[in-house]
Amino acid sequence: MTSTALSSEAEPSTPPSPPRRVPLRARFLPADPSPWWLAWLGASLVALFAGALRLFNLGQPERIYFDETYYAKDAYGLWRYGYEHETREEPIEADDLLNSGSQDIFAGGGDFIVHPPVGKWMIALGDWVWSLFPFGATMTPEGWRFAAALAGTVSVLILVRLATRMTRSLLLGCTAGLIMALDGLHFTLSRIAMVDIFLTLWILAGFTCLVIDRDRTRERLVRLSEAGADLAAVGWLGMRWWRLAAGLCFGLAIGTKWSALFFVAAFGLLTVAWDYGARSSVGQVRPFWRWLGTDAVPAFLQTVVVAGVVYLVSWSGWLFTRGGYNRDYADGMLPDVVPGFLHAPVEALWSLWDYHRRMMGFHTELTSDHSYISAPWEWLVMRTPVMFHYNGEAVGCGTGNCVTSVVSIGTPIIWWVSLLALVVMFAWWVTFRDWRAGAVLLAVAAGWLPWFAYPDRPMFLFYALPLLPFLVLAIVLALGLVMGAGDDSPRFAPYLRAGGGIVYGVVLLLIVAYFAYFYPVLAAYPIEESVWRERLWFDVWIYGNDAS
Repeated sequence: MTSTALSSEAEPSTPPSPPRRVPLRARFLPADPSPWWLAWLGASLVALFAGALRLFNLGQPERIYFDETYYAKDAYGLWRYGYEHETREEPIEADDLLNSGSQDIFAGGGDFIVHPPVGKWMIALGDWVWSLFPFGATMTPEGWRFAAALAGTVSVLILVRLATRMTRSLLLGCTAGLIMALDGLHFTLSRIAMVDIFLTLWILAGFTCLVIDRDRTRERLVRLSEAGADLAAVGWLGMRWWRLAAGLCFGLAIGTKWSALFFVAAFGLLTVAWDYGARSSVGQVRPFWRWLGTDAVPAFLQTVVVAGVVYLVSWSGWLFTRGGYNRDYADGMLPDVVPGFLHAPVEALWSLWDYHRRMMGFHTELTSDHSYISAPWEWLVMRTPVMFHYNGEAVGCGTGNCVTSVVSIGTPIIWWVSLLALVVMFAWWVTFRDWRAGAVLLAVAAGWLPWFAYPDRPMFLFYALPLLPFLVLAIVLALGLVMGAGDDSPRFAPYLRAGGGIVYGVVLLLIVAYFAYFYPVLAAYPIEESVWRERLWFDVWIYGNDAS
């Protein structure tokens, strides 16, 4: 106890001044990078770079490979008939599809397909667009891969804009796009007629719409505050068009693969949690009922219900034709009490419901001894990539012992650094409850953890592709923290920031170098077999689980 505290002569202490209140605009709406056109220019340049990588030699290999044998043919069947059609039992090569006008590749009727049709419709649409170019033709390798390349390019553009919005840094936004452009898993799945790249695109687009909706909602609250409104009593905040757009994207994602449901559930909870946080931040006391009626219920309608409607519409080709698999299942099964004009639509929906029951049975009972099966715990460390293509008798490398391959593996430095970045995000969220860290962690959890509930189901590394945008966000957010270190310590800030800049530069250079190193084994580029093996460091990367 000090003498001053004991002295009766001590002057009365001065009451502390109240803390300076940060204006609502400054708290809710951090400054955007300016000018706006520069942000779009940066995003466009990064996307063009990604597109050039993906379109260069898109026709290699010059044949159907890996699961293109399903998706390219299903897409062609959808385009011709409105539903996936059975094909001949003998192998279908690229020339068969190219010459399909004179040689029908299809056999019987509708085929039993276990994934919804959106991704295959996109493949078919991409092939049609490719055929419109002067150098294009229908059902060529470039044609049935064009939509995937375009989706990969657009996803990079969206990620740049999303990261720029979340970090308020054009540098970090462009860095996010560049990182994803240089990831091997994203690269290979952008150059093959499979649907995982479309799933990733729609999930990322839906999440981006929700982030924009979050910002726009706070803008409305700021405008109301500046207009003199009592924010403690504000209820309805107007139509949430960006959240409606998110519902559209989520419907297309589910219509590509059912695994999108995990993301939709998580993001639906996230968007209403953001609304509740906004109402609490502006001083609304116990806002639960107001939040429930004006935010949560409309959010359910705008995301879940809209997604369901979009999903149903995606089956229109099957519903409005008669030849699809299981299409006539419910014909004649309705009781006479049902009005006649309802028979056709009810029977169609009943048949579709039974089709979905069969699809679910396939997914839950699926078994396989595929060499490249990969458990979820292996995905982030890149343990078991998938050999999409291998040709041990290739030519073009200058020697007689050339190989080409497409090994679908993520750029290791990206995925390994993301593990550290996720730890940083967790610490950041626990310490400061930063919404960006929480959103990234929730997205990664939604796309990864549910798969652990199906330990006996065969899974593959490319199932992890929808995680990639959020792993990249974790990396750039962590780099932003490192580069901004020392803001609270002016004395050491220059040194800490310099160190952060060095970390940023080293990480980015390693990513570029690793992608360049792996590029030949990702893009079917002919190289000597000895060089090819040097780039695939582990036997499991070549032989899969057969290596053990």
